[in-house]
Amino acid sequence: MSPNERAIAHPAGSVLETNKVIRNTYILLSMTLLFSALTAGASIAFNLPHPGLILTLVGYFGLLFLTHKLQNSVWGIASVFALTGFMGLTLGPIISAYLGMPNGNQVVMTALGGTGAIFLGLSGYALTTRKDFSFMGGFLMVGILVAFLAGLGALLFSIPGLALAVSAMFVLLMSALILWQTSNIIHGGETNYIMATVTLYVAIYNLFTSLLHLIGAFSGDD
Repeated sequence: MSPNERAIAHPAGSVLETNKVIRNTYILLSMTLLFSALTAGASIAFNLPHPGLILTLVGYFGLLFLTHKLQNSVWGIASVFALTGFMGLTLGPIISAYLGMPNGNQVVMTALGGTGAIFLGLSGYALTTRKDFSFMGGFLMVGILVAFLAGLGALLFSIPGLALAVSAMFVLLMSALILWQTSNIIHGGETNYIMATVTLYVAIYNLFTSLLHLIGAFSGDD
């Protein structure tokens, strides 16, 4: 094979590999979202209590660390389902609380529809335009850390106004995270579909809960 032929073959291989990562990511993401919905539904059906902030954080970061360690093995897939299933269980009591409020069904469905529309729109934009959003990585890291700490402060000190501001921040940050992660897959920055799935799932989860909080508050149901 001549140098020119190798130069042509390499990009083609890269494109095939990228398409494989995209396909596997969205297949696994669809399955984990469905599994998470099932565990959330079970939590609602059995009226399970919320595990609390500390247990939620320990479970989330523990399973996230485990998934990261197992990302290159088949056990990584099992770890992803454990993580998303656990997050579904924590989501169930939150949804139950909103469903128990006046107009709660509409609030939940609006938040769900908004989450789906934002995710599909941003993913479609990133996949279609092929723009490189890697420049947002540093901003996202700092922004998410600040928003997370602000959210803890709002929760610990019971500051509703700050909590709403944090939810608004998370809507913007998770939207940017969807763009960044999708772009990262397209441009070869993320080649592991397990970790790509986790990132997109976390973005969708936080986007939904943030929209739920905002819509519930502004509809007078929060």
